[in-house]
Amino acid sequence: MSRIVAFETTDIRFPTSLSLDGSDAMNPDPDYSAAYLRIVTDAPAPSSLGASAASDGLSGHAFVFTIGRGNDVQVAALDALAGHLVGRELEPLLDDMGATNRELIGDSQLRWLGPEKGVMHMAIGAVVNALWDIKAKRAGLPLWQLLSRLTSEEIVDLVDFRYLGNALTREEALHILRAAEPGRAQRETELLATGYPAYTTSPGWLGYSDEKLARLCREAIADGFGQIKLKVGADLQDDIRRLRIAREVCGDGFPIAIDANQRWEVPEAIAWVNALAEFEPAWIEEPTSPDDVLGHAEIARGVAPVRVATGEHAQNRVIFKQLLQAGAISVMQIDAVRVGGVNENIANLLLAAKFGVPVCPHAGGVGLCEAVQHLSMFDFVAVAGTREGRMIEYVDHLHEHFVVPTDVRGGAYHAPLAPGAGMEMKPESRAQYEYGTTDAAA
Repeated sequence: MSRIVAFETTDIRFPTSLSLDGSDAMNPDPDYSAAYLRIVTDAPAPSSLGASAASDGLSGHAFVFTIGRGNDVQVAALDALAGHLVGRELEPLLDDMGATNRELIGDSQLRWLGPEKGVMHMAIGAVVNALWDIKAKRAGLPLWQLLSRLTSEEIVDLVDFRYLGNALTREEALHILRAAEPGRAQRETELLATGYPAYTTSPGWLGYSDEKLARLCREAIADGFGQIKLKVGADLQDDIRRLRIAREVCGDGFPIAIDANQRWEVPEAIAWVNALAEFEPAWIEEPTSPDDVLGHAEIARGVAPVRVATGEHAQNRVIFKQLLQAGAISVMQIDAVRVGGVNENIANLLLAAKFGVPVCPHAGGVGLCEAVQHLSMFDFVAVAGTREGRMIEYVDHLHEHFVVPTDVRGGAYHAPLAPGAGMEMKPESRAQYEYGTTDAAA
């Protein structure tokens, strides 16, 4: 038996506020940051990971994304979980990841801090994701492929169906997965050949000049992206001007999504989106508080046919369940690190499949593109069985810091083949941008 021998955390911050990358109506000066976790084992690393990994042994990597201040609080939440893991035998944890997930979430004293929400829940998600990283590396497979090759019964065993029974039962989930079984191999072949559709937010940060907006729109189209997204919500006249520029560059009919990052009250959201309707937004993202399910439903009715998209700040599967039940969203946006890890996101994907709503994940942050692509690719192969109306957000920032950076070409994510969950950051980048060093955000 192998054991977990260390639980290492690092406060990593990139000074993205200097160039206003990531700026929006609610977050004008973000420093993309990661509360980073490395779970170290005494197991030998498989040869498929290369000589350098073999010399260090097998370890799992994950993180929680933040935008600067408060990253230390998230690191402290991670540290609070060390006692659950250090010294434990590895194999029992990996052999039943459903039970492992429920054990971590079920700690009654830590659960009191949520329950199943906030910094503690995200910390648990990082632990779960790091264990999946180890499991995938041991299997010699990228996470998307490992998940896609599980049996339908093994997949549903990963899901915590508590609180979902009035929307999705275990039996319904099994039916969804079994219906997708016959085409799995063909869809995996298609994915490897053509990739998964992407859209880009890179042109649309609120702090960019009009000239930079126009240039990046032209570049996005030249790079093959089928949609762009613009941040909105600070000033209506500015939004009209910026959307007019984007529409003139992109042309009629080209999808342009807009994102308010929770800026508005419900009536304000309806009025503002309707004022922008002449530009035919592909969707309005996060128009109001992420917890306001009924508010999103009211907005959806008030801005139709513009679609409502949300989910990057949805705290757990229950919020997603209610958004779907209320008809509040037409696009679900899961996030790889906001909820309780891979297991809870599988529940979210199954909910979306049950309600027939496409999943277009959030990936606007350091490492989120690398992480969430695995979930969308698993969804295509083993759950929804389609890429129709689905795409993954792409932001062209900070990929060079990852051991396996995203491969986005021709407007598509090309499937990673390296073993693991994709969240491992290069050691030199972790050292260089650890908070308090010269290059890290102050």
